[in-house]
Amino acid sequence: MRFEKSDRPGNGTTSRRSALSYLGAGGGVLAAGALLSACTGVQEGQEGGGGAGTFPDTPDWRFVFVNHVTTNSFFVPTRTGLADAAALLGLPEPQWTGSENGNVAQMASAMETALNSKVDGIAISLTDNNAFVELTKRALAAGIPVIAYNANAAGNHPLAYVGQDLYLSGFKMGQRIASKVTSGEILVGISQPGGNNVQPRLDGIIDALKQDAPGVTVRSVNTGAEQAGELNAMTAAFTGNPGAKGIYAVDAGSTAACASVIKDRGLQGRISGGGFDLLDDTIEGVASGALDFTIDQSPYLQGFLSVLYLYLYRLSGTLVAPPVTDTGLTFVTKENSGPYASAGSKFEGGPNNALVPMPPSIPLPPPSTLTR
Repeated sequence: MRFEKSDRPGNGTTSRRSALSYLGAGGGVLAAGALLSACTGVQEGQEGGGGAGTFPDTPDWRFVFVNHVTTNSFFVPTRTGLADAAALLGLPEPQWTGSENGNVAQMASAMETALNSKVDGIAISLTDNNAFVELTKRALAAGIPVIAYNANAAGNHPLAYVGQDLYLSGFKMGQRIASKVTSGEILVGISQPGGNNVQPRLDGIIDALKQDAPGVTVRSVNTGAEQAGELNAMTAAFTGNPGAKGIYAVDAGSTAACASVIKDRGLQGRISGGGFDLLDDTIEGVASGALDFTIDQSPYLQGFLSVLYLYLYRLSGTLVAPPVTDTGLTFVTKENSGPYASAGSKFEGGPNNALVPMPPSIPLPPPSTLTR
């Protein structure tokens, strides 16, 4: 699919050239929306390689996503997002590769294979501070743009990061925990201790509790990177610590496991719980009240925007630099869980491609914190 030529002056639409310029100025997600709204339709069935509207002809650029848990359910909407962006831009669907269980060596090998294959762009979850630095330098030296998504790394050199502010999300979660639990021990599941995708969240929780609820002790639980084992790990942790005042987690699978433990042990109303992301068991747990909350980080955008940014960077010959983009921090509670529970939308990993109805009113977001 490609854009139609509907970008002529006076047609009442925002020009794609203007949207591109705004994106280059750091407009981020807003600019992506402006770009898409400027595209009044798409043509299906076209072969790749042709031009699009006023865009120049482009090759079938090949992008590769290197991931740390390639089969994890959390990344279903990320893969939908990257496929949607590629289809919209008339590109081949990016390759999805890496490791199933957080093996950094396997991820590095996948990135090296992409380099040797002379791909046109790489998006990688930088879960390790050291393993990908030289590979990133090699890619950039070879003219291959690299974007970090879902996890970033100090000391590395991606062009931009597309994902949640992980430490801040953990800190905000810790503040919310402190409003419910003021003393005693809580259990916090973490799939990959030390990993850049989850450790900053745990660090944020601990720092927030030191500030707001110093009487709370955090016992971290290593649940492992394989989704199937996370329930066993959280169940064993609670069995060994039945006096815990709360069961929380900093990753998708461990959060779903928290919901299951609370439900299966009949702990609802007696113990607090919460975590991250939108797996089915998690949303059911929030809707039923077993979990106090979960945090949505918009995984769809992490795939969609990474492809869009790589495309624009190549299209402009580096003139449209990709902006660092925080994909958000939305607390999903029983009160606002309805659309998550009922829509089954592809934007959150469900099978439904249909338009999701807008609510009758939009909750007022926090005031802007613009700086000069």
